Amino acid sequence: MSTTEEQPQVVTGKVSNRWISLFAISWLGIWLAQLTPFQLTLPEQVNDLLGLDGNNLAESQWHRSVIGFGIVSGISAIFALIAFPVAGSLSDRTTGRLGRRRPWIFSGVALFAIALVLMGFQHTWVGLAICWSLVITGFSVASSALTALISDQVPVYQRGVVSSWVSAPQALGVVIGVALVSLLGLSPIPAYLLVAVLLIACTLPFALYLDDPPVGDHGLPSFNLRSVWDELWISPLRERDFGWTLLGRILVNIGNALGTSLLFFLLQFGLHVADPADKVLTLTLVYTVCVVIAALVSGRLSDRLRVRKPFVLGAGVLQGFAAIVIAIQPTLTSTAIAAGLLGAGFGCFLGVDQALATQVLPDAATTGKDLGIMNIAMAVPQALGPLIGAFVVAWFGGFTALYIASAVFGILGGLSVLRVRGVR
Repeated sequence: MSTTEEQPQVVTGKVSNRWISLFAISWLGIWLAQLTPFQLTLPEQVNDLLGLDGNNLAESQWHRSVIGFGIVSGISAIFALIAFPVAGSLSDRTTGRLGRRRPWIFSGVALFAIALVLMGFQHTWVGLAICWSLVITGFSVASSALTALISDQVPVYQRGVVSSWVSAPQALGVVIGVALVSLLGLSPIPAYLLVAVLLIACTLPFALYLDDPPVGDHGLPSFNLRSVWDELWISPLRERDFGWTLLGRILVNIGNALGTSLLFFLLQFGLHVADPADKVLTLTLVYTVCVVIAALVSGRLSDRLRVRKPFVLGAGVLQGFAAIVIAIQPTLTSTAIAAGLLGAGFGCFLGVDQALATQVLPDAATTGKDLGIMNIAMAVPQALGPLIGAFVVAWFGGFTALYIASAVFGILGGLSVLRVRGVR
């Protein structure tokens, strides 16, 4: 690549295996640092604030724990909703010598890591909500810059493979992080410090290696609230492919969040399993293996076959079928089978959908902002999943309704891709 470019150019050169490897390691650090607290340390802090024993919650108490966790997570979703597109819009306009995306990778990771360390010292609801919102803001800034690089530097025929390396580390990161914190028996302060250090160690090599040439003239209006607001509105009637892809991503991610975020409570209060914590780890491993395999295989196949839509459709339907299995036959065995199916479906979706998203963007000059909007559909459903799921279970008096809802969202998300016309 040239050292200076006046405008973003169409990408034709193949990215190297080293680029892909370091990119994948960056995402491993990003997901490990975001999902380990989300799955383990943040719920433990919520239980401590409520004065509950997280390992022995009474059936009358677990709703309090999940709703408290959901409220903190839901507040952070508001910050993600703003941070993703705004950070993307700012990176589109960045003309410094470090390039368009690299400054935002550095700043996002720095905020992310500092906020994680601060999380360990919080003993109030306000402190938890503020610091976790800062964690998610840093995560959003770094993620928006990293995903924009796919459009900036990766040719279309490689985007399935590269996108799968955004997705596969998501499952690996949470398993590695949870295993390290659990096996080492870490309390919140050292646990958060560990994931912050791992975040920096994983992302720094790629940020330093990255060739991110500066753009002399971004060709966009100056950054202000009016210009950003005008940019954030993308008419689904005018940009139909973008709108349908965004809708499908929202639906599939809500379905997956409903299917996974309350697994511990399903085992403890729905299936009355004696050792729910051990079974969660087992089911998570099954889910993870299937996510990784499906993401890598689907990404490579979609590049080779030069199609995206069949994989996204199949992923949504498979995810919906997995949820139906639990809804119809809620046993430990059926839940294990469903975990594998859900992992395969979501992995297939993750391996291809990011590549699909890069091919329906309205404007090559605003890829950071447009992918930031797309990334909202990944982060916000995950953050809201526990809260939505808790209310569904409370309103309908059981977990069957939760997994029926998960199935409906997953299938509708897969079907939405059929409305995309500009990509096969």
